[in-house]
Amino acid sequence: MYVNKFSAFLLPITMATSYFFLFFLFPRYLFVKKQLQFILYAVYTFIISLFLIVLSILYGLVFSVELTQENTVPLTKTFPFIILGVYMVVLVVIVFGLMLYNYKSVANSEDLKNKFLQTQLQLKEQELKFLKMQIHPHFLFNALNTIYGFALLKEEEVPEMILKLSNLLDYILYQIEKPKVLLEEEISHLEDYISLEKMRFHDTLQVNFTKEIEQQNVQISPMLLIPFVENSFKHGQLIKGVLQITIHLKVDKNNLLFTVKNASKNKEDLKKGIGIENIKKRLEIMYAEKHELEIIDENKTFNVALKVVLGNSKRK
Repeated sequence: MYVNKFSAFLLPITMATSYFFLFFLFPRYLFVKKQLQFILYAVYTFIISLFLIVLSILYGLVFSVELTQENTVPLTKTFPFIILGVYMVVLVVIVFGLMLYNYKSVANSEDLKNKFLQTQLQLKEQELKFLKMQIHPHFLFNALNTIYGFALLKEEEVPEMILKLSNLLDYILYQIEKPKVLLEEEISHLEDYISLEKMRFHDTLQVNFTKEIEQQNVQISPMLLIPFVENSFKHGQLIKGVLQITIHLKVDKNNLLFTVKNASKNKEDLKKGIGIENIKKRLEIMYAEKHELEIIDENKTFNVALKVVLGNSKRK
């Protein structure tokens, strides 16, 4: 059919119209939510393209020898179909282009999301490393002060205290670099620390440490419990010459519950101490949606209650 002869004349305007929509009108106006401007320029594009299509058809008539042959279908009967065909091709190209654009956008979005999550993870790891590093001088300073005081008095407990401190230093210098340690290791070093404090306080310290361990081989973040106990010794108040501290640890298959209770003094210091702030930040990183920390300061007592969801269980 001789209408096909116009393809060569219509191809440039078809391609130009399609590309103009895909690479100019859509990204500059539609994708940035400038709908009114997009509609206005789309109407202009339609009018101009229609004019050029008609011009291309008329130009093709001049060079179409077949139009002079007999029994040829008059162009007026195929003219609308030629224009419709051109816009159908433009529509197909635009739809295909939009699908490709959408696919690339989704892929780029996922790529950016993954990069963002990777960056966030790296920042969290760096922050966690920094928080762990803070524990070293803070804990060491308190322990060395205790031994120094005993050394001045030439007490017999100094060698034993140094041995326990050596074990604690080994724990905080090497084990703390691990993301998780066995709960029994944390308990063992917690008891060593309590023993050090008992040597320092002598008969002025009463610690009641009870444990209910129903689930074995539990792993937790290292130095997760010790800062709370350390805080109770540092800021605890002597009542009738005795500092009383009650510690309770319960572990079942789903949760770890840890509570510390002591008579308090300098309440503002209790809440703003380095150890407490450090552990709060670490909990947010290590157990973001899997922990509850409650600190109650009333009736001359300071209570800390920590709940950590173990495994894949969701916080209730």
